[in-house]
Amino acid sequence: MFKKIIVFLEMIKFSHTIFALPFALAGALLAARGLPSPEKVFWIVAAMVGARTAAMGLNRLIDAEIDANNPRTSGRAIPAGLIGKGATFSFIVLSLVLLLAAAYRLNPLCLQLSPLAVLFLVLYSYCKRFTSLAHVVLGICLAAAPMGAWIAIRGSIDLPALILGGAVLFWVAGFDILYALQDLEFDRKAGLHSIPVALGVAGSLWAARMFHLIMLGLLLWLLVSLGLGSFFMIGILIAAGMLLYEHWLLKDGNLDKLDAAFFNMNGYISVVILICTAAEVLARPL
Repeated sequence: MFKKIIVFLEMIKFSHTIFALPFALAGALLAARGLPSPEKVFWIVAAMVGARTAAMGLNRLIDAEIDANNPRTSGRAIPAGLIGKGATFSFIVLSLVLLLAAAYRLNPLCLQLSPLAVLFLVLYSYCKRFTSLAHVVLGICLAAAPMGAWIAIRGSIDLPALILGGAVLFWVAGFDILYALQDLEFDRKAGLHSIPVALGVAGSLWAARMFHLIMLGLLLWLLVSLGLGSFFMIGILIAAGMLLYEHWLLKDGNLDKLDAAFFNMNGYISVVILICTAAEVLARPL
């Protein structure tokens, strides 16, 4: 069982939880106008981990046959026979139980909205079969992290939560377009849909750039709407610099540096936004 847990965590890239978790914590800090209670933080993190683990598990389970036929993904745990579909399904169920339990402990609105979150988690894995907008649906799934954290603290859906969620949506959709470039030829042959399939390499690079510009614009809107100051502005400027570097690495459509652009830069961006948000609300309570 321990070996299966290790294989499952590797299969779903559990370490990549860092992409959305800092934004969830940033949403909690802004909603609380300071430090939220340790209990709230615990259940927000639990909900985030449960949702993200279930989402990736569902994706690997639903896409197992596609992964088996794709040379890039044929070595993943399910196609390679390292873990069975039954064990994967069991881990998904446990993750969903964690999500629902955390939502229950947070507040009634979180619990009421949790089925909607699960719906989008399932929908994402099927999107590539019928729409090029799978990247946007993935963005919606991760946008639920800061929005859910805000709701967990305030018990309501307010404009700042929607703005921060929108920023995460366009950030995620933008870098997922870049990530999907490596499967362009396979997706075309397999009849799958994506923005790279629809727009080609050059069009996809421009689409990702536009999405990331929108993300930065939304962060600026959040700064103005909440009356945030210099620390948050510094975070936006650093994020903008990292996004510029990310797109510079891929400017010619050369995917050799995709790992550096995708994993390193985006992990740093989320952490920087969290640190600068924490500095803002702790140095000058809202």
